[in-house]
Amino acid sequence: MQKPSSDPVHIEKTFAIVLASLLTALSALAVPAHAQAKRPNIVVILGDDLGYADIGAFGSEINTPNIDALARDGVRFTNFYTHASCSPTRSLLLSGVDTHRNGLGNMDEWTAPNQRGVPGYEGFLNKQVTTLPQLLKDAGYHTYMVGKWHLGKSPDLIPAARGFERDFTMLDGAGSYWDMTGFTALVPNQIYTEDGRYLTKLPDNYYATKTYTDKLIGYIDANRGDGKPFFAYVSHQAPHDPYHLPKDWRNRHVGAYDKGWDAVRQERLKRQVEMGITPAGTQVSERMWFVPDATLLAPASRALLGKKMELYAGMVENLDHHVGRLIDHLKKIGEYENTIFVVFGDNGAEGTDLFQMIAGTPGTRDFLWAAINWSQTHPNAWGDPGSYVAYGPMWAQVSMTPFSQYKGWLAEGGIRNALIVSGPGIQRAKGSINHGVMHVADLMPTMLEVAGAAYPKTLAGRELPPLLGKSWGPVLAGKAESPRTEKDYLAWQLFGNRAVRQGDWKLRWQSKPMGKGDWELFDLATDPAERKDLAAQSPRQGEGTGRAVGRVRAHQ
Repeated sequence: MQKPSSDPVHIEKTFAIVLASLLTALSALAVPAHAQAKRPNIVVILGDDLGYADIGAFGSEINTPNIDALARDGVRFTNFYTHASCSPTRSLLLSGVDTHRNGLGNMDEWTAPNQRGVPGYEGFLNKQVTTLPQLLKDAGYHTYMVGKWHLGKSPDLIPAARGFERDFTMLDGAGSYWDMTGFTALVPNQIYTEDGRYLTKLPDNYYATKTYTDKLIGYIDANRGDGKPFFAYVSHQAPHDPYHLPKDWRNRHVGAYDKGWDAVRQERLKRQVEMGITPAGTQVSERMWFVPDATLLAPASRALLGKKMELYAGMVENLDHHVGRLIDHLKKIGEYENTIFVVFGDNGAEGTDLFQMIAGTPGTRDFLWAAINWSQTHPNAWGDPGSYVAYGPMWAQVSMTPFSQYKGWLAEGGIRNALIVSGPGIQRAKGSINHGVMHVADLMPTMLEVAGAAYPKTLAGRELPPLLGKSWGPVLAGKAESPRTEKDYLAWQLFGNRAVRQGDWKLRWQSKPMGKGDWELFDLATDPAERKDLAAQSPRQGEGTGRAVGRVRAHQ
């Protein structure tokens, strides 16, 4: 065996080599874990008023091959909850904090006089919270947004001020897909921003769903090659009314819905049971008492009402087409395999006649505005600029098969949504279905975990509100079936209505006539359509869930 050298020069060289190796190792340890491996891109695709049963992968006859492909590559979640309307859901998604703390205790448009000036009811995403894009940007992500914002319009509240590096955004809640025409005389023109600048005109050949996709692809390409991952919030306007779409997308389901809403609901339920989305034996909710039996209507009336659903189906298919364009581009540039996709709708399908609600009484300012600017009422013009079409409560119930009610209400049809998650890091079987209880507020902790970032306790010297959600990490890794236990609860309050879910039990209080004006109790495991009120039969269970109501009030 060769003896170690006693040469001082040799010892010094050896020491230098060992020291250099040690410093290299320590340097590697000092780099955050997320920087040592390529972190995934994150794409959140949000459909506006997209119903639970409107995607092929959740039982629809509507053709959605691109979103369905994401479902085949990923996981479908059947017990995913949002809020009952647009801006509250979006505030939960971006802040991870309860709506009564983040500023959207109510929608700005419907804030009651007694809520004005009350903390938590600002009507915009307030400064007491930070945002997911801001934290991801701080963690080294590019952050992009396209589509509908609906969380504030002043310069300090727009996407560029809340963490988005690039954006092309409609700040309002809804309006034309073809131009800047707004809903009412109070807001005659929708307000748009791009990269923090307010726009005075829209791009040539503007069509909302297409333009949003074009813009996002451009943002992604502009930063290609710099090694940074990106977060993209694809907040589509579609399929929110008015149903505006190019002519070649309007007639792909001619006559398909003349059979009526009850028949289509039963067909969707049958497919849901066959897929495993809904348990065998599930019944659809009762047809709402003010919705007629379609079989009793004259054929011409059924055809005219069916045409509205044809347009809606075209909206969903066009949305899917542009989702496919984004997916194809990511594949072309080699980023698809390293991208997590999260796809869902922001609330239940829209069954309320918003146009009638907004236009109001003949002779009023908004009625005259509607008569002038939304004047294309002939069915042959439906889909054109100046037309305003929505499909009504009968088809909203179809979109929310098998659930009760729709957007704006706290029945399952107002708050439960289809969720698809696919991409790297998911250990569950491709195409599988999960029934764990999930919530839109979970996106914040989940995506921060994916990015190797953390939610701070304080920001700019102020304490941040606690996160409402729970990470999906264990569920996506196949180590758990739900991020929640039977003791965890979810709660909602909006427009004076409130609900709590704990385990499979749900307490619901809704004003008449959509509710009883009293607490109702449902077992969602056996009755997801909320057909049977068990409040009188199961008072002890109601008391237990009622204690959760008390904890919610204390939390708020």
